[in-house]
Amino acid sequence: MIRRAEPSKVTLFFVSSKSHPFNVSSSTLVDFSQSHHFLPLGEHCFCHYYFLTPNANSLFPVDVLVDYQLSLNDELIDLSAYFLEGQTQCAFVIPKQLKSILHGSCRNPHHESKDALITASDFLASKRQQASEEPSVLIMSGDQIYADDVAGPMLLAIEKLIDALKLFKEPCLIEPLEFSSSQTLYTRDTILPNTKWHERSKLELGYWLRRDLEHFTSLKSHNHLVHIEEFFALYLLTTSAACWHLIDIDSLIFDSNNASHQGKFREEKSNITEFVKGLPIVERLLANISHITMFDDHDVTDDWNLTAGWEQAVYSNPVSKRIIANGLISYLVFQGVGNDGGEFTEKLLLQLADHIGNGYSNIKAFDKHILAFDKWHYCLDTTPKIIALDTRTHRWRNETDFNEPSGLLDWEQLVELDNKMTGLEEVILISPAPVFGVKSIEAIQAIFNFCGQPLLVDVENWMAHEGAARKLMQIFKRADTPIETLILSGDVHYSFCFSVQSRFSNRDNRIWQLTASGIKNEFPKSLLNKLNTLDSILYHPSSPLNFFTKRWQMKVHKHRHKESQKHLVSDSAISLVHLENERLTQYQLLHGDGNITEFDLREKS
Repeated sequence: MIRRAEPSKVTLFFVSSKSHPFNVSSSTLVDFSQSHHFLPLGEHCFCHYYFLTPNANSLFPVDVLVDYQLSLNDELIDLSAYFLEGQTQCAFVIPKQLKSILHGSCRNPHHESKDALITASDFLASKRQQASEEPSVLIMSGDQIYADDVAGPMLLAIEKLIDALKLFKEPCLIEPLEFSSSQTLYTRDTILPNTKWHERSKLELGYWLRRDLEHFTSLKSHNHLVHIEEFFALYLLTTSAACWHLIDIDSLIFDSNNASHQGKFREEKSNITEFVKGLPIVERLLANISHITMFDDHDVTDDWNLTAGWEQAVYSNPVSKRIIANGLISYLVFQGVGNDGGEFTEKLLLQLADHIGNGYSNIKAFDKHILAFDKWHYCLDTTPKIIALDTRTHRWRNETDFNEPSGLLDWEQLVELDNKMTGLEEVILISPAPVFGVKSIEAIQAIFNFCGQPLLVDVENWMAHEGAARKLMQIFKRADTPIETLILSGDVHYSFCFSVQSRFSNRDNRIWQLTASGIKNEFPKSLLNKLNTLDSILYHPSSPLNFFTKRWQMKVHKHRHKESQKHLVSDSAISLVHLENERLTQYQLLHGDGNITEFDLREKS
């Protein structure tokens, strides 16, 4: 994988069955140094991180193709499996002047939709064959894995891969999990930690109803990951075709007297079989384009840090806390280091290596480091500048009601964002959740929140917290706010394009909310059509309801796609963002089935 790439450093990441140091060479980058770290995950599994830096105070060339090769003991490694179609080498672009970007989120292996990363790979290959302008960076803004929503066949494959690679195992956290995964398939949610009703506050309705409080609130937590080796194995199986060569899919068999579980297993196995067929094409994409990511909740668990009450219950339980730490550790290993090029995460990675030297006997000692780490957010000094927001670990907690949704960013992080945007004419923000979402859906979420059920409908929008919403709107209304702000978001499993301007400003600035979700996931189409109609009726431009929203001082224009009158799209897709002179000129969705949706950027509704 080509991860963060910039003129001063390029990060290359791969996993090998060997710990031996490889050598990176390039005919384009002729004078550079390389530093190397490797992390053992098992007897036959080693993560390699290579940081390439130019020598003699020079910089790497930007916006041109850069080839690369790997060798071991002076013998070239055959990378032909990673060549894009029609190419004879692996190559990538170090982005500086951004002209087009691929962006998406939410990739669930067992969802029945098509994998849009295959479409992205084919698109990149066609552009390179034609020697025409190609996207210079891929951005994935959340839910790269679904640790809380794991298919039955995938959990069995995880177990087989752990054995095949002899991944190190941490001490068992929950006694029933000492046995084969097949014995707890589709029932893990019943053995995950909870708070007994009599231990809950008497101010909570659950106490009087005698209901235990589940720590992990995902509605699909039947096969929730628990141990650290399971998280590692899921990452490998989500991105590596080679790992599936170690597993016979036909051997993934589940016998149960539960007809529902049996039927679900067959459906999931069929979807995963199709997913695996496309992995070699996806690998070619990730080996030939620089890509950066940001976590959202499913990378760790659903509703992660949604309310202060959720945090209080989960982090006070040693098993629940360990599961969250495992999710973050796996994110560090497979995503985090590549996002910042090791600027802050390299030190954390070295600390992790020390703690797993003897298997995972000392892994608990590392938890305080990973849970206290506060540098997951980062910037990329491209034109326009990219600012990636960590909206999960810097929550603005509600101190008066622990069951109220937390703000997605606390005051300090919002002030830091304000400072980063000051003086910029154009900027790209990566916000996993949309800043400007669909008002009718947010209104429904507000109703559930008023009834004391924020976890039931994932009340995780920027407007759900008064302080965070007000500060964010102040940033966007400032006189020196950027002329052009692009917000790239996902999370919601449908896509849309909104443009936003201040109602009371003489400054001709524009905010674009570009939401692309999911790469391999979809919102129920019939329900989305109803919500689309409801939103058009209740929140049309002249509707008085607009003045009762927290963003009433901002005019939100909904752009329809050219083929219909709808502005919400629920089809698996990767988005293609076109820029000219740092301004948005075209916004398209490249769908998993090969179709293309283009939004009309001129039309306003």
